[in-house]
Amino acid sequence: MPLREALRTALKESMKAGDQRRVSTVRMVLAALKERDIDARGKGNPSGIDEGDIQRMMQGLVKQRREAIELYKQGNRPELAQQEQEEIAVIESFLPKQMSDAEAEQAIKGVIAATGAQSVKDMGRVMAALKEKHAGQLDLSKAGGLVKKLLG
Repeated sequence: MPLREALRTALKESMKAGDQRRVSTVRMVLAALKERDIDARGKGNPSGIDEGDIQRMMQGLVKQRREAIELYKQGNRPELAQQEQEEIAVIESFLPKQMSDAEAEQAIKGVIAATGAQSVKDMGRVMAALKEKHAGQLDLSKAGGLVKKLLG
């Protein structure tokens, strides 16, 4: 099922079940999606953003929440950190399973071999191939460090 449809269905089901955290989080994701769709229409894409862009948007939302958790912990606000953690769980339930560190390393080694990368100068090609091949399954910010280590 496409992510858009899964989000709409989850919103209806959550409302029926009375799960307020899930309802508010799914509404927030749908609002962000609508905003991105409107931006895409302005750039000549009448159907809005595609599945890969939706996944990247949702990963960005998760990243924002993780940053907020750190700030809430520093500010001694555990209840707000818990709320953000619950939102992360809801958002991640719609995303593909993330690769473990070992799986990520194997995927990166495979892409390095496939692209014929020899040095850090080839990092851009490797990262582009990783983004294309493993979008949604691989945290590209962590992958960047690992690619540097393997190429360097």
